[in-house]
Amino acid sequence: ELVARAVVKASEEWGIFHVVNHGISTDLIQRLKEIGKQFFDLPETEKKEVAKRDDSEDFEGYTRNLKYTEDEVWADNLFHRIWPPSCINFNYWPKNPPQYREVVEEYTKETKMLSERLLGVLSEGLGLRHDALKKGLGCDKIEYVMRINNFPPNPKPDSNLGLPEHTDIVALALIVTNEVPGLQIFNDDRWFDVQYIPSAITITIGDQILRLSNGKYKNVLHRVTVDTEKQRMSWPIFVDANPDVVIGPLPELITGDNPSMFKPITCNDFKYRRLFKLPVD
Repeated sequence: ELVARAVVKASEEWGIFHVVNHGISTDLIQRLKEIGKQFFDLPETEKKEVAKRDDSEDFEGYTRNLKYTEDEVWADNLFHRIWPPSCINFNYWPKNPPQYREVVEEYTKETKMLSERLLGVLSEGLGLRHDALKKGLGCDKIEYVMRINNFPPNPKPDSNLGLPEHTDIVALALIVTNEVPGLQIFNDDRWFDVQYIPSAITITIGDQILRLSNGKYKNVLHRVTVDTEKQRMSWPIFVDANPDVVIGPLPELITGDNPSMFKPITCNDFKYRRLFKLPVD
C-alpha cells in the first residue's frame, strides 16, 4: 500500500518514477541490453535488412537519424511491435544476433505483467476498479511497442540533444538504459536530470493516461541529451491503446464538480493530430 501511494503521488506530481524489486531478473535485462548493443554494432548493411521502408507510413524498422542541427534527432533506433501476436511483423525483428527474438519475447511477457500491475495501481489511485485503465486502453487489444535508441557520442557539445522535448503519445513507457545518463524531465519551470539506477525500470506517464485520468496524472515533458564521448542506449517499451479505442476521460470520473477536461477522440485520430501538430481539444 505504501508503494501504491508513492506511485500515485509521483504520477500526480511528476509523471515519472523508478520501479525497483519489479520482478524482472537482472540477467534478463542484461541480455536485452546485450542484444541491442550487438545489433547496433553490426555493419550498416546488416542493420538495413530491417530498415523502415521509405514508402511506409508506419514507424516500424531501423532508422538512422544523425543530425547536427539543434532540435533534431541525434539517434539511431529500431522500432517494432511486440504484442499482441496479431500485430507483430517479424520482418522488422533482427535475425542477428540470433538470440534476439527469444530474449525480446521473454522480456515482453515480463514487462506486460509489470505494466498491468502499474495500470491497476493507477486505476485504484483514481478511486476506480483495478482494471479500469486497462479497459480504457483496450483490454487484450492494448499494443506494446519496443524501441531501442542508440545515441552515439556527439562531437558538438553545443548541440547535444538526442531527442528534443516531448511528451509521449502513448499510455506508459517502461525504460531501461545503459549507464550513461541523459534523460531530463521538466517540472516547476526547470529541467532535472533523471538519476540512473542500475536495477530500476523508469516509468513515464504519457498523454493517454493524462486524458483517461481527466488530468489527475501528469504526462511528463522530457528530452534526451547526448554525451560527447560515450554511447548512450535506451530500451523503452511503450504501452499504447488500441487504435480504435476512444481516448477521453473515464466516464466514472466525470461529475458536476469534476467536468471533462478533454474531448473524446479515437486513439488513431489523437495520434494523427498530435504527430501533425493539429489541435486536439
